[in-house]
Amino acid sequence: MKVSIITVTLNSEKYLSDCINSVLGQNYKNIEHIIVDGKSTDGTLDIILENAEHISYWISETDRGMYDAINKGLQLATGDIVGILNSDDIFASADAVRSIVDCFENSATDSVYGNLVYVEPENTQKITRYWKGNPYKRSRFRYGWMPAHPTFYIRRSLIEQYGLYESHYFTAADYEFMARYLFRYKVSSEYVDAMLVKMRTGGISNGNLKSRLRANRRDYLAMKKNKIPFSFLVSIMKPLIKLPQFNSHYAKQYETDNAEEAFFKPTLTYLSADR
Repeated sequence: MKVSIITVTLNSEKYLSDCINSVLGQNYKNIEHIIVDGKSTDGTLDIILENAEHISYWISETDRGMYDAINKGLQLATGDIVGILNSDDIFASADAVRSIVDCFENSATDSVYGNLVYVEPENTQKITRYWKGNPYKRSRFRYGWMPAHPTFYIRRSLIEQYGLYESHYFTAADYEFMARYLFRYKVSSEYVDAMLVKMRTGGISNGNLKSRLRANRRDYLAMKKNKIPFSFLVSIMKPLIKLPQFNSHYAKQYETDNAEEAFFKPTLTYLSADR
């Protein structure tokens, strides 16, 4: 099974090497790494060129934002399954992609998601937030739930059927994409209970109250479009149900070397979907 991983860059020289190396470090090798650059003006292109032999495809041209660039990557992809790895993120272990592929192969599902941790930008061993997924139930969307987008992988054939990211939702485009596939079109999904991605902190939708309110408005429009009942109330609940992710208990539990080794090793637990 071939896996396409899309990385979008724009002046990403600070962390891009970490991202590329985490793909190269995967023990599953049938990977197609696609980099879509938005005409960077720093050293990003130098890093891409230094690693060109390990990158399946790359382009550098102006775009209309992150999700427009992701769509370009999806149109270049030739893998059986596709997913996103942000330019400042890394896989949590060398087994991450293999655990995703095993879940697809063992369950015959159409999509897979797992667990994620937010880490400090300069110290990826320091956990600030822990996003543990839940066994898949379509009904969870009615309460504002969503999978962690950087852990979400889907069969490419479905994208040809149900469409690309709708970039006019801006920061809510990832939520709209998953709500469209999983809730509106009832695409099957499986949860793999494995830590898949380390994500550096600093999201564009959570910078201040104004940006958070703008993001909530976009979430509401995405919910309404995909026929999630009581969309206004659900859009208010969506950020609230994430509060347990900030529980310091998880960070303290997994910061030691021994605990981290156990935490980041995929356990390959497949749970049947409730559709």
